[in-house]
Amino acid sequence: MPSPLIDSPPRLFIVDDEAGLTQALCNTLGSEGYATVGFTSARAALVALPEGGCDLLLVDLNMPEMVGIELLRAAQQIDPAIVGIVMTGESSVARAVEAMQAGALDFITKPFNLSAILSVVTRALEVRRLRLDNLQLEQRVREHAAELEASNLELAASNKALAAANEELTAFNHSVSHDLRAPLRAVDGLSELLLDNFAAHLPPEAQRFLATMNLSVKRMQQLVDDLLRFSNLGSQALHLKRVDMTTIVHSVLNDLRHEQQSREVDVRIGELPRTEGDPALLRQALANLLSNAYKFTRHQQQAVIEIGARKEADGTPTFFVRDNGAGFDMARAQRLFGVFQRLHRSDEFEGTGVGLSIVRRIVDRHHGRIWAEAAVGRGATFYFTLDSNRSHAA
Repeated sequence: MPSPLIDSPPRLFIVDDEAGLTQALCNTLGSEGYATVGFTSARAALVALPEGGCDLLLVDLNMPEMVGIELLRAAQQIDPAIVGIVMTGESSVARAVEAMQAGALDFITKPFNLSAILSVVTRALEVRRLRLDNLQLEQRVREHAAELEASNLELAASNKALAAANEELTAFNHSVSHDLRAPLRAVDGLSELLLDNFAAHLPPEAQRFLATMNLSVKRMQQLVDDLLRFSNLGSQALHLKRVDMTTIVHSVLNDLRHEQQSREVDVRIGELPRTEGDPALLRQALANLLSNAYKFTRHQQQAVIEIGARKEADGTPTFFVRDNGAGFDMARAQRLFGVFQRLHRSDEFEGTGVGLSIVRRIVDRHHGRIWAEAAVGRGATFYFTLDSNRSHAA
């Protein structure tokens, strides 16, 4: 199986029985930094696949000797991680959709638009990387399963493979999430079965390896769920209406108090003006901010969380969530809202590093702005605005 694309440019096979179009597309994508190989024969492309190191197939939907979807199916028998894109005329879009249902990732229409092609190719190569990581993970699990009784599980290597997969998850969609969840469920189930049925026959160190692997798999499952939510925010339609922020805050706090019944937190709710927005998304944003406030005040003898709003000079409100918890160094604040960015060690505070990036995406969808002020050991305040006029226009 080819290795992930790291040191060399992605290699694209372009297959179309129109020689002029094939050459033009090779030249265009070649000038964008891709390694391209053109074929006017589907069978010739198929012969070249085992040795060609192909990462992405762009195939014409209708070719005389072999239709594009047949070539893709044959190619996936050679390389299960290969990604295919079909090329078609405007009149055959319906057939292109059928091709996607049969295994193609996407399609592009003729005549070609460069920006559209580059967008589809970029997404397809990200899926390619994820599939390669997924296959590598499955292979590692198979290799180590036989060595569990000998306490020789290479957990560090598995965690490294998982971490590599995590870095590539920023652009995954529903189909990719299904590809990732299947092997994770297998690892999770197998590790639990081993512990339940064979723990008495395993040395303590092997049991510890299995338990650690189980925790790592569960963390990966949470990452997939968080990133799926993050990914969906970009395409989810906004359902704008007049929103009572006070009601949303009370609803979120009720959930948090139920989850953390053993804690006493001084929660202060100021006057929160009504605003325009998507109630479900705003509730998710407030839930993430308030959940962080609860988490990072965990070690405070008297935890205080304040939710309020201030009116700006133009009359628009700026909402804020303030806590007296761990805080952070403002010199690192530029990393705060990035995916997987954490400012505290995982042994201090749990988390996937996705929550604040989700809040930022929600605020962005409302054409607002979000920022933070903090000091180490002196708490943090998160501010955000919402531009309801531009949100309605979106």
